[in-house]
Amino acid sequence: MSHSLTPEARLRQMTETPIPRLLFTLSTPTIISMLISALYNMADTYFVGLIGNPSATGAVGVCLPLMAIIQAVGFTFGQGSGNFISRALGARDHDSAERMASTGFFSSILAGCVLGGLGLLFLRPLVGLLGSTPTIAPYAEGYAGYILIGTPWLLSSLVLNNQLRFQGNAFFAMIGITAGAVLNVALDPLFIFTFGMGVSGAALATIISQFVSFMLLLAGTRRGGSIRIRPKLFSPTASIYKEIFRSGVPSLLRQGLASVATIALNFSAGAFGDPAVAAMSIVGRITFFAVSAVIGFGQGFQPICGFNYGACRYDRVRASFWISVRFSFVVLLAASVVGELFAPQIVELFLKGHPDVTQIGALGLRMQCILLPLSGFIMMSNMMLQTMGMAREASLVAASRQGLFFLPAVLLLPYAFGLFGVQIAQTVSDFCALLITVPLTLRVLNNLKKREEERPAAKSEAVSANVPV
Repeated sequence: MSHSLTPEARLRQMTETPIPRLLFTLSTPTIISMLISALYNMADTYFVGLIGNPSATGAVGVCLPLMAIIQAVGFTFGQGSGNFISRALGARDHDSAERMASTGFFSSILAGCVLGGLGLLFLRPLVGLLGSTPTIAPYAEGYAGYILIGTPWLLSSLVLNNQLRFQGNAFFAMIGITAGAVLNVALDPLFIFTFGMGVSGAALATIISQFVSFMLLLAGTRRGGSIRIRPKLFSPTASIYKEIFRSGVPSLLRQGLASVATIALNFSAGAFGDPAVAAMSIVGRITFFAVSAVIGFGQGFQPICGFNYGACRYDRVRASFWISVRFSFVVLLAASVVGELFAPQIVELFLKGHPDVTQIGALGLRMQCILLPLSGFIMMSNMMLQTMGMAREASLVAASRQGLFFLPAVLLLPYAFGLFGVQIAQTVSDFCALLITVPLTLRVLNNLKKREEERPAAKSEAVSANVPV
């Protein structure tokens, strides 16, 4: 399928192409992008782990909440503007889409400057708030310092990536992310070992590679019929920011609560020593990699959802949702089986020679694998609700998995079960989140079905796609 389409041709592609073929076309580059994004995080953990110091490995885990905060702000502007762009293009409102793209991009750069500057100004107390132990703190300061320097382009890269995806131009997003990831893997050992920079070298490699991604993504906005970023279209008005935050708040909640959840996890695990912090950090990286393919597929689903919802093709919204759910279940089931069978070996890939870390991490990984196949339903529901502009429902789903239920679980369960309480906290949270997400999502899908039945002239693809109704 061509990567250079006019806006009208793109609309026909999104609203007329058979859904399975369209999902495969759009999700392939986003799956690759997410897997590679996961490698960004895993590469740092892997190469720092070769140092053989649990405190150094723990520092990378301690800084995960900082990365999550940066991602939360980036996804707020990226998802908020991207969701609006896809619906606007579906409704043939190209002018509004252009204005939103430029406003979301330049706003993220300004936010990145403020966030990075404040972080550097209060670096020492910041790493303490992130859950550093006294032995981890020096390593965490070195890592976080470089990350904060790169915050402006870390944020804006996320915005460009999301905007390109929501336009149906995920191919160009994939190119930018892939190039950055390859560079990161090459620079990590160079800076960490050859230049002797240790943990700080891993962070420097990350921000350099992310800057390359940023430049390539910016170039992608001038290719394939993509919306160009123009300074003259920067429109920081109340109405535009209302739209950005209405669609972006669920991402802010999801990523922001992920940051708070990781901080809480670090504090809870820290009570059992640096090996526990390092082990749970490794488990977090592994599970993120496991779900990255599913998130990538969901990102391919989102522009289909946005375009068709904007064009009132509710049958295609429902059909693409159920196909995405089935895909996520199969992929995560396979990942769970591998995790259950080979948990110790997988953990040791990141830190060898520390049996206590291996033991803690292996059990933690096996616990998280129990309900992992069902978590795909939560992810796809959140993406659908957010893309449709249902901020309240999407926010509830986004908050449930790592905020509403995870925080009390990870803070309270250790009092009853010790370290095992830390290891099972995510599984308990996932179970409770499903109890909320399933009925809420089914109600929304039924409402879409009713709205479609009120439009008898519309061509339905639900039957041909074998979609449950």
